[in-house]
Amino acid sequence: MSYAAAIDQLNAMAPELYAGSGQARRKFSLDEVRILLAALGNPHQRFPSVLIAGTNGKGSTASTLASILTASGIRTGLYTSPHLVRANERIRVDRAEISDDAFAGLFFRVHGAAQQLVVDGRLAQMPSYFEILTAQALLFFAETSMEMAVLEVGMGGRLDATNVVDPLLSVITDISIDHTEWLGSTIAAIAREKAGILRPQGTLITLPQHPEANQVLGEVAAELGVRWVNAAPYMPTADAVAAGPYCVSAMGATIRVDSPLTGAHQQRNLALAIAAAVELGARGLPVNPVAIAEGIRKTHWPGRLERMARDGVEWILDVAHNPAGIWALRVSLMAAVGDAEAEHRPRTLIFSCLRDKPIAEMAQILFPLFDRVILAPIHTARAAGMDALLAAAEAAGVRATSAESVGQAMQLALEQARQTAPPGVIVVSGSVYLVGEARTLLLAESGRQS
Repeated sequence: MSYAAAIDQLNAMAPELYAGSGQARRKFSLDEVRILLAALGNPHQRFPSVLIAGTNGKGSTASTLASILTASGIRTGLYTSPHLVRANERIRVDRAEISDDAFAGLFFRVHGAAQQLVVDGRLAQMPSYFEILTAQALLFFAETSMEMAVLEVGMGGRLDATNVVDPLLSVITDISIDHTEWLGSTIAAIAREKAGILRPQGTLITLPQHPEANQVLGEVAAELGVRWVNAAPYMPTADAVAAGPYCVSAMGATIRVDSPLTGAHQQRNLALAIAAAVELGARGLPVNPVAIAEGIRKTHWPGRLERMARDGVEWILDVAHNPAGIWALRVSLMAAVGDAEAEHRPRTLIFSCLRDKPIAEMAQILFPLFDRVILAPIHTARAAGMDALLAAAEAAGVRATSAESVGQAMQLALEQARQTAPPGVIVVSGSVYLVGEARTLLLAESGRQS
């Protein structure tokens, strides 16, 4: 069967259902995932792993840690979600995406095993999109002899499909309000779901954060006898330059932290990745300060304050899709207004988001920073309607323009940016779907020009 057929069947599978979708809520169970994996030979038990949960920053932390391990000569698998353009992005080995042929072969093996389990009455329903992809990743890592796998939790932690592994380390990034229909409406409730990735007598790597999250993580860690590793020593000192490289001390050496992931919020994610790498080095893996610096420098994680220049116009792509992420984007954009030239360059925002997000709150945080806001439709059944987006803009006191497509929104933004000298800056944010489509169009245009 072909790769195209695999993608078509995967996209047709039952998604994780959200409140307001008009469909019954899907009941998740790790028991079902374990039954599927057992039919596939329990691949998750054949390699060591690090499991990373949190609300924001877990993908950046995971990609940085995996890059460090690869630089250390360790054959490393990386599983992340969601993807920007292609599902293959989610499954990587030593920075390389899984091939189309391997992806298709694994999909049909996993899908076929799941169908047989349903026929036999051992599964009540077919696995979800995310569960199938997780099983594919675990099977791929097992069959390609991974020495370590870095796994990003999809949502929550306790019932996430990735939580079937027995991780060497559990890493928890910053926790904030998101996915309340699944995880609870308070920081404490959400933190308890994230803490589900902890194991008795295991190791937790995290940073001090919201007091309610700290309290819950501390309580669960104490109950399970978990050793708590604070990544704060790997944060830059107070006198470090706000933007650009900085140095930290680790493993008896000074490490230059020069990451392509920009923004002050990324310093916390980098600290967590360094702390995890140091911990793995202490457990006998060949991690050293030179490899840590190299791995940080070679991290590839697009769509996170990513800057692209096309025809003299600067584009900034950021997948911020919840209030905490939008605040981080706002802070980074405000920090960029430091020189006289940047201060007088107009900025245009292209925005869209999913309907289960707090649209009005996100608009209040972000929209007032821009001279022009263009709202674009995105290709997903979960997309917020244009009426809701326009209402959020009006409530924020901002007059917004609606576009018929992402491509049209980009053309309108480009025309606006070119009206000044130097040209204005265009920011694309609010949804992974939006950033992925915009990035694809920008890269295609770059290819045509070259």
